[in-house]
Order: sequence, then structure tokens, then C-alpha cells
Amino acid sequence: MEFVFSFLNEGVSPYHAAAAACARLDAAGYTRLQEAAYWNLEPGRGYYLTRAGASVVAWRMPLHGIGGWRLTASHSDSPTWRVKNDRVENDGCCRLNVEGYGGMNMASWLDRPLTVAGRVLLRTGDGVVSRNVYLDRDLLVIPSLAIHMDREVNKGHNYNPQVDLQPLWGPAGCRSLTALLAEELGAAEQDILDRDLVLVPRQQASRLGPDGELFVSPRIDDLASAAVTLKAFLDAAPDTDDACAPVWAMLDNEEVGSGTRQGAASSFLRDTLDRIYDAIPHSAQGQQRAFANSFLLSADNAHAAHPAFPGKADAANPVRLGGGVVLKYNASQKYTTTGLTGGVFREICRRAGVPVQVFANRADMPGGSTLGNLQSLTLPIPMADIGLPQLAMHAAVETAAVADLQAMTDAVTAFYRVHLRCLGDGEYLL
Repeated sequence: MEFVFSFLNEGVSPYHAAAAACARLDAAGYTRLQEAAYWNLEPGRGYYLTRAGASVVAWRMPLHGIGGWRLTASHSDSPTWRVKNDRVENDGCCRLNVEGYGGMNMASWLDRPLTVAGRVLLRTGDGVVSRNVYLDRDLLVIPSLAIHMDREVNKGHNYNPQVDLQPLWGPAGCRSLTALLAEELGAAEQDILDRDLVLVPRQQASRLGPDGELFVSPRIDDLASAAVTLKAFLDAAPDTDDACAPVWAMLDNEEVGSGTRQGAASSFLRDTLDRIYDAIPHSAQGQQRAFANSFLLSADNAHAAHPAFPGKADAANPVRLGGGVVLKYNASQKYTTTGLTGGVFREICRRAGVPVQVFANRADMPGGSTLGNLQSLTLPIPMADIGLPQLAMHAAVETAAVADLQAMTDAVTAFYRVHLRCLGDGEYLL
């Protein structure tokens, strides 16, 4: 629980989530590599790589040749507001100028303390350097319009982001965001060349319920899955099947389609696997055989049935908070789970004593997509989509169950440790 909560609290932006992952990999003895450098990979050692400061791929080298890959993939970003301009003044007030990132519940961002986090690009004597920044204070608010001036607001409101959702920074004439960033970084304002900044809810992850059965936090989608899969990877990697290389990936920009050089639709993960394989002796057919003997879990969260709106869930496939890890299906292949990959994952969970729930959208309600189906464009690997059940997905603060964190940790740990072999098309040895 502490591992997940600290990861949620530290991951205030995709850059901070990546940094939190890197810190835990460093502590576990993994070696950081650079894409622009030569790689010398040693058997039995762990390595990791970042791209764009917001995506991470980590792996552990088997003692002998790579006979397959055992992978999980999650994402580092969450719906939020991207900062466009330093400030805009009107009617005696100063506001930041922001635009939406991802599909969010806009009303959930109103009337709560916010701040700013991300990265800043600084001029140095040698060139340009990227520095993560988090203004760790209650700094902003998006104030709602008083009910006296909109008597119909409780009947529903059509939010205009340019009008309703621009955050209040302070009174006219106050210090600028650039000034605060420079002060935080110990830099001169003129040395700030550019920045990638987002708004951050100030609430920390916390337990609730009579015995702490539930928890609430910003960014449960998808940093909870990222943290759980990372913990399972670190716990299980030294004990994994020697012929199979365990891999953990956390990719950016899922909430806006993943179409970036560090997203799931990019070649980042495939580039990394190819380069690992090229660094070791192998046969001409070795990589293709390894792919055929591999398996990937796309770990992104699932909607639990909402007690106030049970009709929004598929009554034949109810997902409950505290009911266990979720296996996700979609006829249009927005999720990658098939009967084959679902069967393999179910058997892994059965042996580990982990309860499995099934999520499927109502037939009259289209759902979203996630990383797996996009990663399939570059990786010819069987995949299944899994996740934690949660409520209020894409709200500023979301809700999930503590028991499901343990269930998913146990499931993914068992996945990394399983002796999984493809005996033929549609047949596996576990």
C-alpha cells in the first residue's frame, strides 16, 4: 500500500511519475541507459531507459539467451489542464491560460486547491537541460460561479473550458508563474526557455471507509496500475524463468491517443526490445521465436459498477470494488483480450488464488481504448488487458479499493514468475 500511495503522490506529472519509477529502479540496482549511448548488457543484470522524460522501459537480462519476453505496460499521464500562458489579467484578477489534456470530468476540478508541475527547459553554459519542477503549495483554484448568478446550475451545466475552467492565479499585478519557477529552480527568469506544465490537485492519496477498505487519490488511472506492475516486476524479476526476460513499461500520452514518440503507438518499446536482442548472440530466427513465446499485460484501469448508477454497467458482467483484478474484453478490439489470452491469464490467477472479474461495456455504450491495441501495431505478441476496478475515472480525484491493489499485485507477480511456453498456435504450457 505504501509503495502505491507514495507513487501516486510523487507522480504529479508524467515527468515526475517517470522520475519516481527511476528512483525505485535505481534503489533496486538497475542501471540507467541512454538511447544515444552504446549498450553493453550483462547476463543477470537489470537495466532501464527513458524517452522524453515521461516514458520508461525496464528489463532484466536472463542468464542465457532470450527465449521470450514477459511484459506489462501502463501509462504515466492522466487527464488534466496544460498551461499555455503565464497569466491573463481582467477585472482585477490574474489567471493562468490553460487547455484540456484528455477527456475529463470538468466539474470535478472546481473549487479545490491546485498547483503546477511538469518540466522546465533551462539555458546552460553548454546548451539546454530539462528540470522537473513541482510548486509544492496550494497555489491556484478554479472558482465556480455562485449559485445566485446561475440558479439552474444544479440542473446541469455545459462547461466552456475557455470561460469556466481558467484557474485563478492571484490579484492583478502579482508575481508571475515564470518568477516562481525561476525561484524554485534557482535560475534566472531569462534562462527559462520553455516548459511543459500541468495543473495538479493538491489532495494526497488516503484511505477511507469503516476499516480503510477504500482509497481516494488523483491519478489512480493509471498510476495505481503503473505502481502495482512495477512492484510486481521488482519483486519477481530475480525469480523469473531464466529463458524469459521480464520487462516493465510505462508510456506517456495514452489519454490523447498515444501518437507521440514516447507513446504506445510509437516504436519505443519495440525499439528497446530489438536493441536488447541485438546486443546478445542470437540466431537469424531467434527474435521471431522469442516474440511467439512472449506475453504482454496491458494494465489500465476498469470501471466498477457505480452504486448510484447501476444501469450504466453491463448487468451480465458486474465489476465490484474489492472484487479482484479485472480482465477487459471488447468486440471491436479496443481491448486486446481474446479467449486464448484471457484463458491464460485466468489460469495464472487461479493458481495464485487471485479473484478475476470481467469488464465489458454495455452493447449500447461505446467504450474507450488503451495501450494494448496500439502496441499491437509494432509488437506481434499475444496480449490481455487488465486493470484495477475504480469509480470516477477521469475525475480530479478517483476512488478504488485496497483489496484490489493486493489482488492485482499478486496476479502480476505470478505472471512474471510463471513458466509460460507456447507449444503451438493456441496452446500454452504453464
